Amino acid sequence: MPNIVVVYHSGYGHTQRMAQAVAEGAGARLIAIDADGNLPEGAWEELDAADAIVMGSPTYMGSVSWQFKKFADASSKRWFAQTWKDKLFAGFTNSATMNGDKLSTLHYLFTLAMQHGGVWVGTGMLPSNTKAAQRNDVNYVGSSAGAMASTPSDASPAEMLPGDLETARRFGQRIAEVAARWAR
Repeated sequence: MPNIVVVYHSGYGHTQRMAQAVAEGAGARLIAIDADGNLPEGAWEELDAADAIVMGSPTYMGSVSWQFKKFADASSKRWFAQTWKDKLFAGFTNSATMNGDKLSTLHYLFTLAMQHGGVWVGTGMLPSNTKAAQRNDVNYVGSSAGAMASTPSDASPAEMLPGDLETARRFGQRIAEVAARWAR
């Protein structure tokens, strides 16, 4: 079984629900970035030992949260030592609007992974984009680059759509499958 870690920041709980769904699908451990942008004790060592690192952040103003950015900047010590070179990476995000510039956040995560010499895993899912598609379908938001969810700004984390969470769970399964193949 591959060693997969999901590292994420969640400002209001929505990204945490996505992280939990990705982790469930991947059989991964969760590492939460706290409200001050810090990791818990021992988290850097867990990330160093991981076969795959899945990164998650809400999309705020077209990019990752400042707390996630603090983590990313702190990872420069790993970059300098090439500690995470050839690891698998993937990412996910949530914002209130259907577009919400979520792709900019995924591009940020992708660029961070590439700077670390990583290999990116996309969703591998077709979008739900036919006339018969419903908002609660898997990958309705239609992302190939990473899992995306869209949750209205006045909705609680408990009100997130099951289709978005199922998309995240299946994304986690894909990451685990790719990690198992990568490890051969």
